[in-house]
Amino acid sequence: MMVKSRLTKVLGPFVGKRKTAVARLVVRPGTGRIFINNQPLEYFGNELVRAKILTPLYFNEKFWKSHDFDVKVRGGGVVAIADAVSFAIARALASKSEGVKQRIKEYNRVLLAGDPRQAEPKKPNRYSARRFKQKSYR
Repeated sequence: MMVKSRLTKVLGPFVGKRKTAVARLVVRPGTGRIFINNQPLEYFGNELVRAKILTPLYFNEKFWKSHDFDVKVRGGGVVAIADAVSFAIARALASKSEGVKQRIKEYNRVLLAGDPRQAEPKKPNRYSARRFKQKSYR
């Protein structure tokens, strides 16, 4: 019995992080489809969020149209997930071509470097990270 192995040229995993969202991207030869948690991109978020995800792909459309992008994402909200996925895609494109890497850096360095901002943790005896409880001096 012969088992069909998956010996296709797989690239990755590439990781993108934003706030608490972590996206792991695997690139396979294909037709340019993007799947986020096994769902096509068309079912994810709204038009603005989808545009944010597609931003790095416009730097190398030939690579985009000849590969499928399979992304697994954990944590975060819709916009944080979109940022994490776009960071992972930008890193995948940068690893293939130095010229594309330079163009992405000139457009928006954050796509390759990541965004280190995190939510500030809540403090004890306060309502939130910065807001104190009210005092009345009577």
